[in-house]
Amino acid sequence: MWINDPRERLWRGILVVLGFLVVATSRDANLFGLFPIATWCALARSWRTGIVVGAAILALLVWFVVPRGLGWTGPWVPSALEIYWVYSVMAAVLSVVGLAVERAARPAPTLVSGFSIAGYVVLGFAGAAFLGIMNSESKPRDEGVLPGPAALQVVEGDAGCGSGHCWRTLDATGDRAPEVMRAHLASRGYVPRSEHWCRRIGLVVAHEVCADLRKETPTSVHVIWYNNRNAE
Repeated sequence: MWINDPRERLWRGILVVLGFLVVATSRDANLFGLFPIATWCALARSWRTGIVVGAAILALLVWFVVPRGLGWTGPWVPSALEIYWVYSVMAAVLSVVGLAVERAARPAPTLVSGFSIAGYVVLGFAGAAFLGIMNSESKPRDEGVLPGPAALQVVEGDAGCGSGHCWRTLDATGDRAPEVMRAHLASRGYVPRSEHWCRRIGLVVAHEVCADLRKETPTSVHVIWYNNRNAE
């Protein structure tokens, strides 16, 4: 059987391992990102098309995981939920194109291919919907606010939910604490907006987190950060 060829197994194994390394080294490891890669490796018949399309899907996974993990922001940085539905749709398109290219030479079972690709797309949309509902009532993640700047002593405070949103807090103490905290937020992609510091990511649906600095003294500052529902 064609997949028993050691050369065929090699490139498939390399792609899956590289995909695993991408998701495993991210802050919020998301194994769902491996589904499109593993599915393509199972469906591809030609090593040439298999490697090209597989590498393209792997590049997509890097795009959807690494920039957010590095704390980058902007409209080109995918949000955590978009790996479930935007990434899966884009990977499905690449897979369909790849199967169409190699169909004449080594056709794969159309029904199996269609169900396999549609399966992870449907699963992705379901996962995005479920997590979207759960996140609407959950406290924000660290979002670059934590860990705090090394020059300050940071103690995480209370957290809670109310009036349609949830928040977390911290207290930072040290020399020029407010100034150091502002520089820290700026280094994590936050930009000043009136009385708030906010950062936004998301290709299709914006996800914005804002942080407010309160109770400022020369040596201390209280920070509260929250998901800005008005931007979504």
